[in-house]
Parts: sequence; C-alpha cells; structure tokens
Amino acid sequence: MRPPRKLLVLALDAAEPRLLREWAAEGRLPHFAELLRSGLSGDTESVEALYIGATWPSFITGRNPAGHGLYWTEQLLPGTYRTQRWRGAELGRVRPVWEVLSEAGRRVAVLDVPLTGLSPRLHGIQVVEWGVHDALFGLRTRPRGLARRILRRVGAHPVPRWCDAPRRSPQQYAAFAGQLIRGAAARAELTRDLLATHEWDFAIQVFSEAHCAGHQLWHYHDPGHPAYDPGLTATSGDLLLSVYRALDDAIGRVLAGLDPAVTIVVLTLHGMAHFAGASALLPEILSRLGVLAASTGQAGQGDSVAGSAGILRRGYRALPARMRVPLYQLRQAINQRWLGRGSPLGLDPARSHCFPLACGPTCAGIRLNLAGREPAGIVEPGEAAERFMEKLTAELLDLVNPGTGDPLILRVLRSTELWDGPYQNLLPDLLVEWNLRQAWGTTALAAGAGSVLEAASPRIGTIAAVNDYCRTGEHRVEGMFVARGPGLARGRLAGIRSNLDLAPSFAGYLGCEMPDVVGRIIPELVGE
Repeated sequence: MRPPRKLLVLALDAAEPRLLREWAAEGRLPHFAELLRSGLSGDTESVEALYIGATWPSFITGRNPAGHGLYWTEQLLPGTYRTQRWRGAELGRVRPVWEVLSEAGRRVAVLDVPLTGLSPRLHGIQVVEWGVHDALFGLRTRPRGLARRILRRVGAHPVPRWCDAPRRSPQQYAAFAGQLIRGAAARAELTRDLLATHEWDFAIQVFSEAHCAGHQLWHYHDPGHPAYDPGLTATSGDLLLSVYRALDDAIGRVLAGLDPAVTIVVLTLHGMAHFAGASALLPEILSRLGVLAASTGQAGQGDSVAGSAGILRRGYRALPARMRVPLYQLRQAINQRWLGRGSPLGLDPARSHCFPLACGPTCAGIRLNLAGREPAGIVEPGEAAERFMEKLTAELLDLVNPGTGDPLILRVLRSTELWDGPYQNLLPDLLVEWNLRQAWGTTALAAGAGSVLEAASPRIGTIAAVNDYCRTGEHRVEGMFVARGPGLARGRLAGIRSNLDLAPSFAGYLGCEMPDVVGRIIPELVGE
C-alpha cells in the first residue's frame, strides 16, 4: 500500500526566474541548483495584465480575476467613486486550495501566504503576516496562541511593515539587505520548527524577502537601470544577489530536516525587472483626451472635497515626498480601517466618461462611467460604450515615448475578452499594458536620473511627470517551479503553464479535487 503523500511548497515571492536559473548554473545558488538537477522544472505565467495585484488570489484559488474579483489591494467600492483596501469579506469570496484540502481531511500548515486572511475553519495551523510584502491585517494565527510562540521563538520579522522608504543612503540600503538576509534565516528556523511540531499533509511557506529585495535593490544588479552605480556595486556587492543567496541557504536548511519521502515544490509566481510603465501619466492623458474631468469641488456623490479640505489637499500635494508618505499612510489608516469609507477618486462624474483604476505601474485599469452601473454614469451601455472603447483604444495606442519614439502602450485589452466569471463586473473594463522596454529612474536616487516620464501624441501634445516613487524594480508576468519527490520525473517541461494550474495540481497530488476552477491539473506534477 502506498504511504500517504506529503507536499511542501516553498514560494520565493516575486523572485526573478531568469536570475534563479542563471545564478544556479553559476553555482551561486547551490541548493536551488541541486533541485533543478534532481527534479522537474517548468516555466509559468501569471494572469495577463493584472499580474501584480491578482497573482496570489489567482494562484491559491485556481480562478482568474473574474472568478475572484481581486485585481489590486485597493479597489473600487461598488456603487461609489471611492476605493477601499481589501478586507476579510473580499478575500473570503472563493476558497483557497488549503481550505479544499482541509475539508477533505488533509492536515495543512499555511505560513505567510500574501494577501490572505485567516481561514475560518482549518484542519491545521495558519500564520498570517508574520513577514509579508503587502501587509493588510498584521500578525494573526490559528490557533491564536501560536503568534506568541512565534514571537518568543524568532521574534518579529527584521524588515519594517512597509519596505518602501522615501530615500535611502548606500549604508541604509546595505542595512536593509541585512534585514532581509536575517529575515530569511529566521523564516527558515520558524518553518523547521512549525513543520516538526505539527502534523501536516500539505504545507506552504512564502519567503517575502525576494519581493522586497526586487523592488528596492534592483539598481544594485542591473547595469541598464538609470540609478546603477558600478563603483557602489563593486564596493557593496550585488545586494540583490546577497538576498537570493540567503534565500537559497534558507531553502537548504528547511529541506535538510525533511523526510526524503516528502515532495518539495519551490516556485516563484511572477518575476522582477527594472521599474517601468507610465501609469502615473494616465489621469492627465485621459484628461487631455477629454474623457476625464477632475472634481470641481462641488458637493456631490459624497466624494468631492471643498473649502478647507481642498486647501489641505493642495497643501499636502506641495509637500516633498518624504513628508507625504507618512501623512498618506496615516490618512489611509483613518479612512480605510477606522471609518471604513475608502478614498475618493477625485473626479467629476457628471463630466467623466471613464476613470483610471490602479493596477500597478506596469498596467493601468480604466473603468467606464457606465449608466446603470456607476452611481452617476453617463456612458450608455451597448453600442455607445462599444464606440467609446474603440475610439479611446485607438487614441491610447497613438501615444509614444517622445525620447525614444517607441510606442508608449503595447496593448489595450478588454477584461471581458480575457476572463469570464461571477465577479467580472468588479474589474476595470480596459487594461492598458505599457511598453516596459525603458527603465524609469526615481528622484530618490542618482540625482533623479531617468525619472521624467513623458507621453506624446497629436491629440494630447506632450505631457510629463516626475517619478518620485523609490522602487527600482517592478514585477513581470513570468514565473517558474521546480518539484522533486516520489513518482515525479526529472527534467524541464516544454512550454509555459499557467499559475492557475498549480493549486489544482497540488490538490490532485494529494488525492483531492478543486471544484469550479479554470486551472487545469499538470499531469507531470501529480506523478504516478
């Protein structure tokens, strides 16, 4: 009789697959290299366009964005012109793979999976936000007392709750890399302890250190980035590589204590490259095209700001970035957590045919101000909406980067043509995929080299904005996995699999089925 299967998933959040393979081949990541030699690997892709905000919800549920309705950590509140950060209700719409397994009697250990809340009933343990990149709730555990044990055992994660900082010196970047390295080591110790002291059939641990390192330290690695300084990298070393090596060491320590019969999957769901994309320009682009009007300051829809509030907003915008960030975080905490009312979009609905929705720097969302759907919609559904989208798409595709002459936008996609599902109506109608060829700099580094973002077309003329966002790395759609265990073949799979296929495959490996998913089982991951 075949012994019960056990599956451990170690996710390197937003690690760049090209670098993992390259550095493994060079001997810099020996544990990952051994997995590649002895296991089964494959290339993956996240969901189109929305691969920044929708990657984790899509992976854990096996559903596309229309199937779970999540595209960004701050989304439009239906029936308003306000956005609200995710709360428990949004995250609980669709069951993640570990709830399916738990209901089937499998014991689970769910450790620091990003953008998830506590599952209400679980046959096992769960840790939420001991150390993740996008923290929504703070540290929570099931059972509740597990949090105290974790803090006694390894303490709080060394990296602050928000890894973004308005400005860092070279010494502060080196110190930040050190925090990530210590965080990876502490996470390995924590993982070993929890797996050794709890019964489990399925376990997943996510290493967020790769995510923070990619955003903040990319310019230490990439010579093509405007902030790359060869002298600084020669002095301090490639700080991104140093974090990846610490993660490789952490993987080795976790695997060293495991029963050889346990099947291991190490994966990254989406990758990382230079910071690119012109989402910051989209509001002005739409305004120049005459389809978006800013708030007039008149009362209406409960979303306008007038009088003294308008004066405060203008004063806030005049502050330098290092002062705006903490004030913005305080305002968000008050509006989102205490008052539950979200943040206004700042548009005049009576004069706006559409409005932008944040989806990240590399892709921007546009939602039609549709009559019958939005509270003050002015675009009629049907043929009128179709004509509007066709015209707007053509005007957007006319945009170029005036510095290079390259197209600014590669594609304008319609979410209804990409996905189908019960939450389709929550998504942006149009998705703008920016041309990611040019790396943008930031005013936080290298005297602002490459920090001016520009767009031009015959219709709008030339517009520009200055990027003062501190990140130098941003996500890409590509991912990968490598698996090793009884019954699994060796080698590299041909073609590219969807990240939506992974959770159904994990469930299938453990003899369970995820119902109503669009992801398909990868036969090679289920094995004999």
